[in-house]
Amino acid sequence: MELEKPWRDEIGYLKARLLEAKYEAELAKGFLEQGLYRNAAGKAYQAWKALLAALALREREALKNVFKDVKRLRNGKRLSEADWVVAFMPSTRIRHVAQILARKYGDELLMYTDVALNLHEYQYNGPDKEGIFSRYFNDDAAREDVERLLKGVEKFRELLQQC
Repeated sequence: MELEKPWRDEIGYLKARLLEAKYEAELAKGFLEQGLYRNAAGKAYQAWKALLAALALREREALKNVFKDVKRLRNGKRLSEADWVVAFMPSTRIRHVAQILARKYGDELLMYTDVALNLHEYQYNGPDKEGIFSRYFNDDAAREDVERLLKGVEKFRELLQQC
């Protein structure tokens, strides 16, 4: 299945992102069961990122008020920065997007985003007892947040499917 571009097919893009969130969450659960916490953290992060992209599509007008630049794609096509953010949801923009979305969907969305970003960091660096490279002192703390984030993915995925 090819991911549709949001400026071409909003409904197709939304469905694909919701499916992506579901599948990534399922993979994260499987990794948790196998004790592969760093892999689970990465998949939980990807699930949340897909969900944020779907929510951002719904609130594209709000994003256009903040992301006003124009981006140039590899093929030379010009695209509004808001559409670029919705399509690619770069990790450098995730927290800012979540702040905007939290105005409508509540602060819980921002909390889950912070957890997702912490897990993304943990995925690459593992646990760190000194707290320099990772906010997680051990794998169990990360496992707890993976479980927490997966609950958030499910909650917001259900919310989007009702709309």
